[in-house]
Amino acid sequence: MALKRQSKVDAGFSMSSMTDIVFLLLIFFMITSTLVTPPAVRELVLPKSDHQVSAKPNTTLSVTSDMRYFIEGEQVPFWKIERRLKEIIELSPDTYIALHVDESVPFSVVGKIRDIAIRNKYKLILATQGK
Repeated sequence: MALKRQSKVDAGFSMSSMTDIVFLLLIFFMITSTLVTPPAVRELVLPKSDHQVSAKPNTTLSVTSDMRYFIEGEQVPFWKIERRLKEIIELSPDTYIALHVDESVPFSVVGKIRDIAIRNKYKLILATQGK
C-alpha cells in the first residue's frame, strides 16, 4: 500500500517579507534615535576658569548705505577718517576698530578703510549690517 501525500511541502523560503520587516525596523530606529537626547548631552559640564580676560577697548567705524561715515557716532568725512583714528589710537594703543558696514556698500570702500588700517597697523574687526 503505497500512500502518497496529496500536497507537496516546499522547502524554499521567501525572503521578501523578511526584507520588508528589516527596512521597517531600520526606519523605526532611525526616527526614534533622532528624537532621544542622550543624557550625556544634557549633563554636559563645561570647564570653568578662575582667570578673567578683560575686554579690549574698541571704537566703531560705521559706513551707512548712503556712504556716510561715522566714528563713535560722530559723522566724519572720508578724508578725515585716518586722522581721527590716529587720535583715538594715540590715547589707547590697544584699541580695536570695529568696522560696521551696510551690505549695500561697495567692497572697494571697505578695501580703502582696510588699507588705512594696514598702513597704520590698526587692529580691524569687520562686521556687516543687514537691512
